[in-house]
Amino acid sequence: MSDRDTPLDVVVSGLVFHDLVLGLPTAPQPGTEVWASDSAESPGGIANFAVALARLGLRTGLVAAFGADDLGHRLWDKLTQDEGIDLTLSRKLDGWQTPLTVALAYDNDRALVTRGTPPPLSADELLTTPPAARAVAAHIGPWPNEWLAKAKAAGSVVFADVGWDPSEQWDPAVLDQLEHCDVFLPNAGEAMSYTRTTSPGDALERLAAKVPVVVVSDGANGALATDARTGERVAVPAFPVQAADTTGAGDVFAAGFIAATLWELSLAERVRFAALTAALSVTRLGGADAAPRWADLAAWQQHHPEDQSLAALISAHTGSAPQRDQSGR
Repeated sequence: MSDRDTPLDVVVSGLVFHDLVLGLPTAPQPGTEVWASDSAESPGGIANFAVALARLGLRTGLVAAFGADDLGHRLWDKLTQDEGIDLTLSRKLDGWQTPLTVALAYDNDRALVTRGTPPPLSADELLTTPPAARAVAAHIGPWPNEWLAKAKAAGSVVFADVGWDPSEQWDPAVLDQLEHCDVFLPNAGEAMSYTRTTSPGDALERLAAKVPVVVVSDGANGALATDARTGERVAVPAFPVQAADTTGAGDVFAAGFIAATLWELSLAERVRFAALTAALSVTRLGGADAAPRWADLAAWQQHHPEDQSLAALISAHTGSAPQRDQSGR
């Protein structure tokens, strides 16, 4: 738990899931049985943000409803005891089941099946006053998020992401909530669906009219970002890795971008750091549990001394000496 006399770095709010991830050799077909080659259990949903941020050393608070059931108790203990996340503003609710998601990971992607119902308490009911934090982050959607406006008025930098729309209607009215946001971090599919465009670049331009900073992640194709305040636009390639499970990768990407923003890195450096954290997360099963720690980032740097773009940052957070090329630079 964080010191309550010290403002948190980031407060995140949204739905928390218990994720069960099954690594499959192939997609299951009706009437057949497929044996999983591996499995993992992990906090999911907005917990992906919280765990990834905490592992990068940020004082992180999570505001969410938890069921007062076995899954809810297990998630609560894991997030507080194992990850050091502040749940002071979260609530355990009797009579409500913690949502459960089964992720089927195969062919470098995943499919999700979720059992659950919306929580009886909204973020606005949990957050009646703005949290004391340098930044806040939330999944926006077809539900009110009035607390974001309060947080922005209180001086927090507001980051927003958006999740899958089960109705596949992609109501553009959801984007009205960006009025209260400083940074929007959708993936390419979400960005194109909500803006009714056919390319990530076109979606980026459309969204830039609504929010100052937009970052569109596009999996193996990398990410695009623009800052309307400066006119800067960057395209960053993805880090080539062997993907085991992409569950939560977009959330880990967003968490990396949030952290790098608070460290006041350039736009290109922020996107590149976010891309690296997401790339490392997909090499293992699970969403939150696969989020990298600084030791993982240092190990990556040790194995890739030719890439010095983030070497100084990684060195500053791990105490390791930056790798040099053969010329001594």
